[in-house]
Amino acid sequence: MRFENVLADINGFGRFQIMIIVISFIGRFTMPCHFMLNNFIAAVPSHHCDISSLDDGGVFRNLSLTERLTVSIPVQEDGTPNSCEMFAEPQYHLLLNSSNTAEIPTVPCRTGWVYDNTTFKSTLTSQWDLVCDKRGKNKATATIFFVGVMFGAMTFGSLSDRFGRRIMLLVSYVSGMLFAVASAFSTSYLMFVVLRFFTGFFITGIVIVSTVLSVEWVDIEHRKLVGVIDSLSWTFGNTGFAAIAYFVTDWRWLIVSVTSPLILAIITWRWMPESARWLIANGRLEQAQMYLKKCAKMNQTEELIDTLKTETLSTIVVTEKKDRVYSYLDLIRTPKMRKLALRTGIVWFCVATTFYGISFNITGFGLNIYLTQFTYALIELPAKVAVYYLLDKIGRRSTEVGSLLLAAVCLGINIVVPKDMSVVRTVVAVIGKGFSSASFATVVLYSSELYPTVVRQNGMGYNSFMARLGVAVAPLILLLDEVWKDLPQVVLCSAAVLGGIAARMLSETRNRCLPETIEDIEKDCVQYLRKARKG
Repeated sequence: MRFENVLADINGFGRFQIMIIVISFIGRFTMPCHFMLNNFIAAVPSHHCDISSLDDGGVFRNLSLTERLTVSIPVQEDGTPNSCEMFAEPQYHLLLNSSNTAEIPTVPCRTGWVYDNTTFKSTLTSQWDLVCDKRGKNKATATIFFVGVMFGAMTFGSLSDRFGRRIMLLVSYVSGMLFAVASAFSTSYLMFVVLRFFTGFFITGIVIVSTVLSVEWVDIEHRKLVGVIDSLSWTFGNTGFAAIAYFVTDWRWLIVSVTSPLILAIITWRWMPESARWLIANGRLEQAQMYLKKCAKMNQTEELIDTLKTETLSTIVVTEKKDRVYSYLDLIRTPKMRKLALRTGIVWFCVATTFYGISFNITGFGLNIYLTQFTYALIELPAKVAVYYLLDKIGRRSTEVGSLLLAAVCLGINIVVPKDMSVVRTVVAVIGKGFSSASFATVVLYSSELYPTVVRQNGMGYNSFMARLGVAVAPLILLLDEVWKDLPQVVLCSAAVLGGIAARMLSETRNRCLPETIEDIEKDCVQYLRKARKG
């Protein structure tokens, strides 16, 4: 007997499952906001050197701002003031002839910078002068956050397989909120990046645990729908984030604003059930029976409650010891599990690198960043609706491969489109973002179906680790434009192609039961699962 048989008896997609999806949706709303936060809190406003040190005897009082900049700061090729250099001495002759400044000696900014506060009241950049030779520190704030997410994914994957999904979800809610709010009141750059690391570490448990909880409580027919709905929480979060960022232009209050939904998530956690699959796999049959009876009651199938006996539940997982503690080592102990872990790890790394490489580049096309962020978020909606239909029409594997390769095509097109065609480049990038979003929506559901219940959370934790490694690398890839302007696009395009190749090597999971044990993976899975579904 399989768990799917039990779910079929008590309705595998009723009010109980909808409750789980809604509770998960609340907590997951804050995730995309934090993941995209650096697009705004670390934005680089227009800036130039503070030229007050050049004011010779108050002469500047008689000059307009434009004239002060003319005599103090060299002009770049595009006609804007240089952001990182100033003249060693005021060049008053430039007021008469400013055409030739090539031979005038310049020095790095001496007393800091002056920032344009038109768009942003305050950012990390203006707070700690993360410009010019400190530009790398600016990008590092995103990388450090995602390194925290990376290690958090591994930790929460293992802990939730050991201690349960439900309690680790609460730990993630509470700890993530506390560290996020604390980071908003940082008094130094070092304090901020340390707190952002721990914010990422704890907040990642929300998506790791809630995804698995949702999938483990629904029947085969509705797994696809639940996967897409969970993914849409990111779309709504990203869309809402663009509006929040537009109205909240101070970086400290923006962090507080996007973290506040976790308060509601903590309140609603009390109604979140533990995974009955996990309880059964770990031999806690009485607790599993309790949650299954709650499910049956809420789904109005009370007449079947009496059939949910512990003796019946004990026959669901019988091929491996229930008291055994599984770890990440179980992902590589057996041949087919090793291949599965290697392939899904590569896919997740490439999907995340491509998705976030595109997402972080909202200023690279010369258009309004709020509009670009909103458009990037909005394109996810049709992409994920398309995924909903394609997952059953052509299968998980074909959808994943196709979306990655089409994202690679869009990235390749932008390599050859001239830089002055900013509108065309933005449209192509938005389409590419749609395809990369489709690949992300697919891989989350796809991977949760590939791994067996006893190590599913470990598997998802490992995959999320690989994804966050890709996300951590993405901001650094964008710095490669100093070597060659198109190098970031080339790297992202190559990553998408590699991910498509790796995804092609995975097994199809459409219309199949979830594997329960490692033995299910190691034997002839296709034959085993089809027989199990019939039985």
